[in-house]
Amino acid sequence: MRPATFGILCTIVVVFLAIMSVSGQHTVGAKFDLTKPLTLKGTVTQIDWANPYVHVVMKVPSTNGRPPAAWAVELEGSTITLMDNGWSKSSLSLGETITVQGFAARDGSNQISGKSLIAASTGKPVYIGANGTPRKHAVASGPTPRWPSGQPRLGPPPGQSGYWGNPSRTALVQDGVNVEMDAYGLLKNIADVDKVAPMQKWARDLYELRQRNMLKDDPMYLGCKPPGGPRQFEQPYGFQFAEDPDFHRIFVLLGGGNRNERIIYTDNRFQVGQIDGDADNPLYYGRGAAFWVGDTLVEDLKGFNEKFWFDNGGLPHTEYLHLIERFTRVDMKTMKYEVTIDDPGAYTKMWNSSWTFEWIPGEEMPYYLCQDNRP
Repeated sequence: MRPATFGILCTIVVVFLAIMSVSGQHTVGAKFDLTKPLTLKGTVTQIDWANPYVHVVMKVPSTNGRPPAAWAVELEGSTITLMDNGWSKSSLSLGETITVQGFAARDGSNQISGKSLIAASTGKPVYIGANGTPRKHAVASGPTPRWPSGQPRLGPPPGQSGYWGNPSRTALVQDGVNVEMDAYGLLKNIADVDKVAPMQKWARDLYELRQRNMLKDDPMYLGCKPPGGPRQFEQPYGFQFAEDPDFHRIFVLLGGGNRNERIIYTDNRFQVGQIDGDADNPLYYGRGAAFWVGDTLVEDLKGFNEKFWFDNGGLPHTEYLHLIERFTRVDMKTMKYEVTIDDPGAYTKMWNSSWTFEWIPGEEMPYYLCQDNRP
């Protein structure tokens, strides 16, 4: 084997070890320096088609005196996101020459974010989500489905399937405030920190720190902690309500994370268990009592631990967190979610946030597992 070839193979191994060591879910800015744009041209040697991010490994020839090297291109989005936009592992061939525009890795490793990936053979973009051909989804219509008792169904009508997705908001912001955020919950303008919620100073400072750090310390990203509180309804992979009216309970099944689930009892019974958590409900989702008020399901929740972020954007909470959630199915297509946050340990007063979900008919939730068993 020639020394140059051996060197490239060694570099590929090193690059893949780098991918595996930091491959947990993260915002783009947490791993890549958005102030350092980078353009590379090379030949595709491998496609790592796995969650949470797909990687394309390419061999970049000698440039500016640097020897040939292997680089990993990290695509923003899981296999689910890419497939939903018409891509597959075979959309790009091994040996294809590609030009990649993105940002350099903060740690200086041979990794680049795949903001734009152009195939030389066609001159067209590849694996850039919105530039694909999005799969068409059926659109729900009609009135709110109901049980024989007249109570709204929070799940599908008899004989049908579907799930709730496409949340209109992906991070907590107090009602009546106009604050721009991206899908991760990152503020477009860090000066908007004080508008988001009525935070105490320590909570405000911590929230700003998490934002400036691009959410890199998120325990859901780092250790697959469950998305407790309102966060379970901010996720991209949706959720289902599996209703069991005979036993006055609803199972909430999540499409993302670790396929977490919890139970809502609808007869106002108080959930009990060990204060430090137990196998059935380890306090990531609190302990609640729920009841119906007209067509709205109301749940009163307390007893949360502090091991998770209860919001995508990194808003803090304490053990005093008390939530009141309201679910109202407006029609077949739309569910309104309203939450009141009462946490005297972190906020100066009670506050409200609300958004909507869309019913995706005739489909099962995407099957996503946190980090796909990666380190």
